[in-house]
Amino acid sequence: MAKYLVTRFRPGQGFAHFFHLGFIALVPLFVWFFVRLDLVAVAFIVLLLSKWRMFAVHPRHWIAHIRSNAVDVIAGLSFIIFITQSSSVWTQALWVLLYEVWLLFLKSGSSVTLVALQALVAQSLGVTSFFLAFEGADLAIYVLGFWLITYFSARHFFAVFDELHGSLIAAIWAFFASSLMWVLGHWLIFFGPIAQPALLITVLSFCLSGLYYLDKHNKLHATIKRQLIAMMMAIVFVIVVFSDWGDKAL
Repeated sequence: MAKYLVTRFRPGQGFAHFFHLGFIALVPLFVWFFVRLDLVAVAFIVLLLSKWRMFAVHPRHWIAHIRSNAVDVIAGLSFIIFITQSSSVWTQALWVLLYEVWLLFLKSGSSVTLVALQALVAQSLGVTSFFLAFEGADLAIYVLGFWLITYFSARHFFAVFDELHGSLIAAIWAFFASSLMWVLGHWLIFFGPIAQPALLITVLSFCLSGLYYLDKHNKLHATIKRQLIAMMMAIVFVIVVFSDWGDKAL
């Protein structure tokens, strides 16, 4: 009987599992509720409180837990920003639904593909929402934000592959992304709501991660490699050529 009760209340199964899923599903709804009441600060507090387990361990493990939960925090903050910036209740509802999908399906995945996708999605959301949250901020703020978002996303990506030099590669990627932000920040151009630096980083990260993923699974044939590189260069070329470089903002 005691063994049965222990099994039923494990976080990964039984009643405890459904209770845990129900609690997670309520987070986006609470966020939306407080945003509708114009209590955005409380919405951010709800997100931070939902991550209390990061600090429910010995302090020496805090840094590791923060690093492992960074992409979830980045995605959560991004969804709150998107919900806050939405002009209609239906658009807000759509972002809430996407937030639910992130929490209940994508974030809970543990396969190599899903974990890699978590990093890419979180990075894309983060660099896009950052411009909405810090509109008109100093260029140094954008550079720092880009470095943090891309570094933690890259660390999350390479960790699932047990990459020996994962932290070094993540630091190099973050340096490249923040440098690109510093250069393009002098001509801050928007394609609708998406800033050019965010769009370029998203395109480059998806293509480069695709090459890395295929290589790790021994599926990176020369033809596929050439096609992906050509597609990446073509997209970057279109973005750069068709940008209005006269729209200087900084």
